[in-house]
Amino acid sequence: MKSIKRNTHHLLWCAVAFLSLSHTSTPLLASSHSIPKTDFPESFTQIKSAQGINAAWYDGATSRYAHGVLGDAIESSELHVTTASGKKLSLKLDSQQVFEDIITRLADIDGDGKNEVITIRSHQNKGAQIAIYGITKTQPDRLSLIASTPYIGKPYRWLAPIGIADFNRDGNMDIAYIDRPHLAKRLRVWSYSPTGLTQIAQQSGLTNHRIGDDFTTGGVQRCGKETAMITLNSDWTRVMKTYFENDQLVSEDIGPYIASISTDPTLSCQ
Repeated sequence: MKSIKRNTHHLLWCAVAFLSLSHTSTPLLASSHSIPKTDFPESFTQIKSAQGINAAWYDGATSRYAHGVLGDAIESSELHVTTASGKKLSLKLDSQQVFEDIITRLADIDGDGKNEVITIRSHQNKGAQIAIYGITKTQPDRLSLIASTPYIGKPYRWLAPIGIADFNRDGNMDIAYIDRPHLAKRLRVWSYSPTGLTQIAQQSGLTNHRIGDDFTTGGVQRCGKETAMITLNSDWTRVMKTYFENDQLVSEDIGPYIASISTDPTLSCQ
């Protein structure tokens, strides 16, 4: 099986791995000698000080879902994690699904002090969804599906994550992504509760990915008490900052988009 390499250095995929720059539990890529043998070495993330799951990666390259939105027709069929106690747990998807993703993401979604793994899972007939896996008290020796968004509804329809944070400052963790960044170009924000994920807001006219790119553009900006989502407008000419104000999303044009570097100062609050 060939080694699958995707360029994940671009704008936060590896450095902040789906979280803001200042988040204390930002996943970091481990040094090359500690990355497990896998078809997708760039998918590996690790938080050495984390409780529960402290590392995650994809493996099991497959061509059974030949979408190619990330630049090739090879996706992952397996998710692997290790825990702070040294336990390794693995999950293999059924033949109708793949992880159509770039990197695994670790975050404490339910507030219990232990990380879950946030993934993009795609179905051959239903398209993509966010799928969260974790370890439960009732099933401590396996990875369980904790929550998921609905599938988009059609095959070869994808979503591009922006980040994870408490965007509306209500005490619950939220997941933001662009639904069909090449077609619908719609920002969606979902909030986690013990009953699952609920959409709390959406905004049209925004994007963060071009077909064939193995990276996304933008991420989460955390400056003081304010947390915002940084994306591009629909025609890739302007950098957009979107945030909650009075429980509603507000999008603000904060400057021209010239190249990938255009969003870097924004994300670091410069």
